[in-house]
Amino acid sequence: MDYVIIDHPDRTAYYLAAIAICAVAAIVATVRGWRRGVYVLKPLTTLLILLLAWHRPSAQPFYEPLVMAGLLFSLFGDVFLMLPKDRFVAGLVAFLVAHLLYTGAFTDGWTALPATWWVIVPSVAYAAVLLRILLPHVPRALKAAVIVYAAALLVMAWQAAERGAAGLPGGVLAAAGGVLFVASDSALALDRFRRPFPGAQPLVLATYWAAQTLIALSIR
Repeated sequence: MDYVIIDHPDRTAYYLAAIAICAVAAIVATVRGWRRGVYVLKPLTTLLILLLAWHRPSAQPFYEPLVMAGLLFSLFGDVFLMLPKDRFVAGLVAFLVAHLLYTGAFTDGWTALPATWWVIVPSVAYAAVLLRILLPHVPRALKAAVIVYAAALLVMAWQAAERGAAGLPGGVLAAAGGVLFVASDSALALDRFRRPFPGAQPLVLATYWAAQTLIALSIR
């Protein structure tokens, strides 16, 4: 008996279109204060990105499961941060775990990649400037948590950039995702702790979902 092997179609384009539509709708709902819409659309957008990652199987043993686990904890963080009662610390912890999982993926199992000076120097300089701006405005009870979170975020972005610099599979997409994640969290922190600014919410959400989508696409 002859067996016919049928290739499954690549559904990446469909997922990207659904993610884009859902993200735009979630941003509109956020800006207009449609709370019910936010409750549905915000986690749904991240869930669609998780499904995109699930449909991109990788030959690397660590990469796909760690990225998917990072997206799952990001989904938890989304839910915590959108609840009416302030769950900022719970959201911070969820995203902290997500960054640790992403770092594990980018380093193929938490084995640090060799440091490249033109990657690490800007990373350290940016971290120093950001914390110098933020920390005087962060409540004393949150200072340690914010420092730990910022360190995990910037290590994740640094290792993503090192992956790109080393030419590893998905490295360029991972590096772009890491940079956008830093941009999103920086805007969120500045808006929350230093001074609210117009357009903060659309900027935070757009860069956040772009970052997550690029990280999902980095799975090979």
